[in-house]
Amino acid sequence: MTDYISQTILKTGTWTNASDSCFLSYEDRFLRRKVLKTVKGASLLVDLAHTTSLDHGDAFALADDQVIEVVAAPEPLLKITGDLVQLAWHIGNRHTPCQIESDRLLIQNDAVIGHMLEHLGAVVTLIEAPFTPEGGAYGHGRTHSHEHGATAHDHDH
Repeated sequence: MTDYISQTILKTGTWTNASDSCFLSYEDRFLRRKVLKTVKGASLLVDLAHTTSLDHGDAFALADDQVIEVVAAPEPLLKITGDLVQLAWHIGNRHTPCQIESDRLLIQNDAVIGHMLEHLGAVVTLIEAPFTPEGGAYGHGRTHSHEHGATAHDHDH
């Protein structure tokens, strides 16, 4: 049985006073239709018109004007330190989602990319943390595809 249904996303900064929250990994924050469990144990059916990339701090709007906050869940990540400019270039060149901070880069736990970065002089450490990578160069959200003008399409590089 579903306790709540949401067909609308409220972006970060456009809502207040969440009645509940959902902790979602980076992969889980990319969805169209899915049943989620909230922190308070409720069942939430998300039924969106299009597949959507959710950010930490977005919210699901409910019919009764309640909102359920989206929280980036801790997950296994690689913390990268070293020459961050060079390392970020190599990570981006492989279209790998990356969270860029002043003293470190965070990427999903990928042994192959981690090994490559170590060969480039990086110190790579496995950590558990929320993952909120940068959006794509052509808009917000995932870098799986991007738009050129009014027509959207996917393609490989």
